[in-house]
Amino acid sequence: MRYQAREVGVDGRVRLVLEGALTARDRVGVQDFVLLENFNSEAAFIENLRRRFTENLIYTYMGSVLVSVNPYKDLEIYSPQHMERYRGVSYYEISPHIYALSDNTYRAMKTSRRDQCILISGESGAGKTEASKKILLYYAVSCPAHQRMASLRDCLLQSTPVLEAFGNAKTLRNDNSSRFGKYMDIQFDFRGVPVGAHILNYLLEKSRVVHQNHGERNYHVFYQLLEGGTEEQLLHLHLDRNPQKYLYLVKGNCPRVSSMNDKNGWKALVKALSVIGFTEGEVQELLDVIGSVLHLGNTQFGEEEDGQTYVTTEMELKTLTQLLGVDGAALTEALTHKKLTANGEEMISPLTFEQAGAARDALAVAVYGRTFTWLVEKINQSLALQGDGTSCRDGSSVIGLLDIYGFEVFQHNSFEQFCINYCSEKLQQLFIELTLRSEQEEYETEGVAWEPVQYFDNKVICDLIEEKHKGIISILDEECVRPGEACDLSFLEKLEDTLGGHAHFVT
Repeated sequence: MRYQAREVGVDGRVRLVLEGALTARDRVGVQDFVLLENFNSEAAFIENLRRRFTENLIYTYMGSVLVSVNPYKDLEIYSPQHMERYRGVSYYEISPHIYALSDNTYRAMKTSRRDQCILISGESGAGKTEASKKILLYYAVSCPAHQRMASLRDCLLQSTPVLEAFGNAKTLRNDNSSRFGKYMDIQFDFRGVPVGAHILNYLLEKSRVVHQNHGERNYHVFYQLLEGGTEEQLLHLHLDRNPQKYLYLVKGNCPRVSSMNDKNGWKALVKALSVIGFTEGEVQELLDVIGSVLHLGNTQFGEEEDGQTYVTTEMELKTLTQLLGVDGAALTEALTHKKLTANGEEMISPLTFEQAGAARDALAVAVYGRTFTWLVEKINQSLALQGDGTSCRDGSSVIGLLDIYGFEVFQHNSFEQFCINYCSEKLQQLFIELTLRSEQEEYETEGVAWEPVQYFDNKVICDLIEEKHKGIISILDEECVRPGEACDLSFLEKLEDTLGGHAHFVT
């Protein structure tokens, strides 16, 4: 504004525009990190992010990569008008946005007739799950439609609240943390019309069903059922609305969270199950399983003088047989005895008090894990490729969407969390390979004048975990099959002997 009325003529107007643009850039930073002057400086990178974030500009390009910062609030930048603004527009023509990335991927698929993939990675709480929702919504709304598209679109969008209810949980860093990996293929016909989808899930953090760290919760569905289920449903399941009464829900000492509305979550889940095509009978079977997991957690054991273990909570056992549809005597024996097979002969021996508790938890974990797998299979049936045959012509393509779990470090880390973090390291290695190493190698091959960019290659971390015969996983495999009593201490000693001198290994 200070230049107004001071500049005259063509040169003055040009200078006004240029200086105004420079002032704006100083305030909001550059929208592509490739244009950052001090590209080797981490401080300059963070400062550019900070400037843009201060102005509610949460997206910044880095070449073909989109960097986003979670604002932890609703920004009015996801309306149908915004979708229309980015549709068919060149990637760098307007400001960075998740819709620009979605549209660019879609057009690349159509013009090149090649499958595409969007990989979403980042630490827990970075906004990965929300980003995947925005991408799905963009394709559901902006892509050409045919007679089945409305049904497919609804199933695609409604799969999210179901998977979140059964696969997401509150952690220390994130109220809605994905505790499983999800890869979704969205299938398009030769015209670019979405005609089907398929979800692949992996590495559900099943141990969370029976144990949570302090300040964390079990999966959302348990709290949603107790808070939002009808009186008739809870009566049938023999459940009380108070989550404090269930041992699997109180270990984190966080049964209720002020920032979460479990009742609304239950309403969204019930609606989503109906849209996807679950029958009333299937929904009831699903609830029976959820209720049985809670009752399993409350199943207690006693120990007789001769060391024999027995179930002390007969009412819980009776409820379990009803909900799971199993024989009570068989369930009791499974919880208190183990079956061994040697030389073709079966032997049944009693479990100790501690072993019975572990068997109970193992059953709860197995039941929940298989239920989650069944859920995904059911969702895939509703998303399966259908139509009049036109969608099956040559030229059909796929856009893959990988929503991975976030890197987290807890006070007590499970083996599953170790696998989750290992997967994040492997994705980081892929990112380095595709965006740093290969680009610089291509520059060198073509003789382009180029100042090499230094970066930390995390291959050394991946090798520490996966290297044959001397990586952590190989050592664990050896300990599991070696003769004698294997325990945590013997495993730790073997790690120290083999990896004690490694620069990135500490015990």
